[in-house]
Amino acid sequence: MLTLTDVSLRIAGRLLLDRASVQIGPGARVGLVGRNGCGKSTLFRALRGELAVETGAITLPPRWRVASLAQEAPDGPDALIDVVLRADRERDSLMREAETARDPHRIAEIHTRLIDIDAHAAPARAAAILGGLGFSEANQKRACQEFSGGWRMRVALAATLFAAPDLLLLDEPTNYLDLEGTLWLEDHLARYPRTVIVISHDRDMLDTSVDQILHLDHQRLTLYRGNYSSFETQRAAHATLDAKHAKRQDAERKRLQAFVDRFKAKASKARQAQSRMRKLEKMQPVAALVTQEVPDIVFPPPAKTLSPPIVALDNAAVGYAPGEPVLSRVTLRIDDDDRIALLGANGNGKSTLVKLIAGRLAPSSGGVTRADKLSVGYFAQHQLDELDPDGTVYSHVRRLMPEAPEARLRTRAGTLGFSGPAADTPVGSLSGGEKARLLLGLSTFHGPNLIILDEPTNHLDIDSRAALAEAINGFAGAVIMVSHDRYLIDACADRLWVVAGGTVTPYDGDLDDYRRAVLSAEGLRQSPRGRRDRETIPKVAAQRPAPTQLARRIAAAEAEMTRIADIIAKIDAALALPDLFQRDPKQAAQLTKARAAAADALARAEEDWLTASAMSEAAS
Repeated sequence: MLTLTDVSLRIAGRLLLDRASVQIGPGARVGLVGRNGCGKSTLFRALRGELAVETGAITLPPRWRVASLAQEAPDGPDALIDVVLRADRERDSLMREAETARDPHRIAEIHTRLIDIDAHAAPARAAAILGGLGFSEANQKRACQEFSGGWRMRVALAATLFAAPDLLLLDEPTNYLDLEGTLWLEDHLARYPRTVIVISHDRDMLDTSVDQILHLDHQRLTLYRGNYSSFETQRAAHATLDAKHAKRQDAERKRLQAFVDRFKAKASKARQAQSRMRKLEKMQPVAALVTQEVPDIVFPPPAKTLSPPIVALDNAAVGYAPGEPVLSRVTLRIDDDDRIALLGANGNGKSTLVKLIAGRLAPSSGGVTRADKLSVGYFAQHQLDELDPDGTVYSHVRRLMPEAPEARLRTRAGTLGFSGPAADTPVGSLSGGEKARLLLGLSTFHGPNLIILDEPTNHLDIDSRAALAEAINGFAGAVIMVSHDRYLIDACADRLWVVAGGTVTPYDGDLDDYRRAVLSAEGLRQSPRGRRDRETIPKVAAQRPAPTQLARRIAAAEAEMTRIADIIAKIDAALALPDLFQRDPKQAAQLTKARAAAADALARAEEDWLTASAMSEAAS
């Protein structure tokens, strides 16, 4: 059990936890929530032992392994699968030692332990995790250094999940994932067999993957049973009761104080007055219900209404190099009030499509027709780096309204969520969420007809994401979204387009259908480099494994059979030593147990080989 007892945490002179206590049982799946900057990541540092507590104690079972997502992406010439396999340090060490061990007693110990931790199934498990996070079988064998930083962070996440620690700490794990990877991770965490604590602003992840919510608020920790929706209901009920209690307590305080003020100088009432003074001193004040209002996100209405369609694509193709289209055969239309969400794994061309729609890329063939005087507001995460860190919110607004008077500039900065002195804050001092709000406001400043939002939620907390959904739904123009936040898509989108197989097609199902398709599909993902395998979104119904899948399964079973046979041969050689059973019966018993377990593993591998072979013959 993880226990925090009267823990106080302070960083840079700021108190983040004040004598907080909580107990989290083994096997719990916990979502850690709270406002940005309240200290969630700092608490993780303390749980990892990187930061000493000011008071109190954090207690973990003595043999618990604690792991979290690495801050830096892995790199180097090693294949992805090898990077992930090394994350299980015990297995990696034992496998290396098994190659050189000569002592029969040590051989027995090594292979007994390898069987206990199911080490020989590890490559398949690592491959499954990498596959779930978007890496094809071919890409798993490529060097880590060949991938971009975002994809290497996925490798870091895969390694952390593969290590399967007793306490898994994940801080915003979906930031580098697409919707498909997020759906897979939700399912994986929901079945995680040990304790996991995840910091996330993704409402659907907190509803799907966790069974408890740990709320960090006003320097205290409160544990709620249930998912995020249950937490919201419970917290609202508690807040109502606390408000009523605080009101009654305030009235009682006033009554007691009035009695003391009136009779403290009167001898006949002095004892009663003193009694009431003691009662006042003992009354524990109820924490005032402080509501932290989230500023609205407002998208100005289009300056001019346009007749639909505002964009039409006719058999269009687009790419970055001549003769190498990323997308082709694209025939679609966008009307003036559409709410469209783009689905499809990263690398399939979603960002390429929105650049084509926005006019930032020209079609290599086919036609794109845009309404006359079409105005497009474009938000993408990489644009956060284009903000002037030395400029203020006010100066960014002034660049867009150079002739406007001071009062109007201040008012407009206020509509972006930066009222009063906040408008004079340097951009470099803003949080990630504040920068995202500013960029959203600047991108839509002049009332576009079409707003394109490419991953707009990465730095927004849960309440700000709700504010964004309200802004989208209240906008009078059209919106196209690329997002891994299922709550935002569910709340806003009325049309789904799937970008896969080198083209774009409307999707007739809803997000629940798409989720089932993603979790049941193999090979749905495309290469991180954008190479296309021409696969389409599979149907939800179970399908017969493809011949290539069966071939891989047969090859994996054969490799497993060979590996286990080698282990049995080593154990048999040790058991064949003269007088082993008389000289060291304990060692002989260990070797016998290890051989029996290896024989069972060999039988399972042979059964899997026979099943896959039979299916392959039936399909041919």
